[in-house]
Amino acid sequence: MILREITSNALNIIREYPCLGIVGPRQIGKTTFSNQLLKQINIESIYLDLESPSDYDLLNNAEDYFLSNQNKLIVIDEVQRKKELFPILRSVIDRNRVPGRFILLGSASPELIRDSSESLAGRIAYVEISGLTLNEYPHQMQLWLKGGYPLIHQSKMDVTRWYKNYLNTYIERDLPLLGMPGQAITIRRMTFMLAQFHGQTLNMAILAKSLELSIPTIKKYLDFLEGAFLIRRLHVFAINAKKRLSKSPKIYFRDTGLLHYLMGIKNAEELNQFVNFGASWEGFAIEQIAGICGDDIDLYYYRTQHGAELDLVLVRGVTPIVAIEIKHGDKTSPSRGNIISAVDVEAENKFVIHSKSDKPTWTNQNGWTMCSLAHFLSNELNY
Repeated sequence: MILREITSNALNIIREYPCLGIVGPRQIGKTTFSNQLLKQINIESIYLDLESPSDYDLLNNAEDYFLSNQNKLIVIDEVQRKKELFPILRSVIDRNRVPGRFILLGSASPELIRDSSESLAGRIAYVEISGLTLNEYPHQMQLWLKGGYPLIHQSKMDVTRWYKNYLNTYIERDLPLLGMPGQAITIRRMTFMLAQFHGQTLNMAILAKSLELSIPTIKKYLDFLEGAFLIRRLHVFAINAKKRLSKSPKIYFRDTGLLHYLMGIKNAEELNQFVNFGASWEGFAIEQIAGICGDDIDLYYYRTQHGAELDLVLVRGVTPIVAIEIKHGDKTSPSRGNIISAVDVEAENKFVIHSKSDKPTWTNQNGWTMCSLAHFLSNELNY
């Protein structure tokens, strides 16, 4: 068992809120994580998996079922399959509003399951469980190459076959159940095309023309892929901007193992020869950093139309707290464009995060700290 870093936050929510929502992609370990939580709080519980027909049918009269088991903590897995539960949950919770009554597990974001956010406002708090971090599984190349799904690292399996089946399930079953329109073959083509844009600003016009879809339809599909935790879009940080900035979001696959499957990369040698080698590392680092950021921190990038840029800006409210440039290779100092960008966003804390785990951490005379990703994850987000 791998102890997840979000454990203490989840336990605090169980002690304070009637309902804990655990969201994240399929196969990321939500069920295992909820079982670990139950062992720690030592309370009688019921587990229901809505992918099981018998469990699904148990909740055909959900209100009576919940009321007859109100002294137990009820865990409902794949809750997005039965959205009509949310107003019932609100009613049941309000009749006996005590902490730790329900844990809801879902393979879609709260924004995609809007009913939960609206019906359970004030009654639920969420934690997002993402891929394994280096703090949890300190094997950088393995995590970067194979991705962050725990099952891949806990058993010997054909990773390529696993990702093929995983993607097929998402495209042919899960996304349609969430309400995503469009034919599976179109979504598949779009997914493979998006891999070509990983780490780049997304040209919607090219994508729309290639898929023979309208730009509004492309945007709708992207919303679904992001809400299902397959991709991440970084928007440009533009608050109080005095310069002309890039307007398009940058797009990343949240799991580099899935990205590498889509690009046909099977081992470290092929990864080292990959034309978008640097973009792959950049996406891996961003997702690792996102995994340790609290709910009060938002992620952006920064780029002027003259090319000055930062790969990542961590923002609390409207205040930039950390400026980050992510580099792979021997050069680990900030460029002139990085320095200009850090001045533009007025970030006090400035880092170059590199891939060389054996290099020492050091700070230059301009206040830039050069460090490995593992060092940053372990030490540098206390702002």
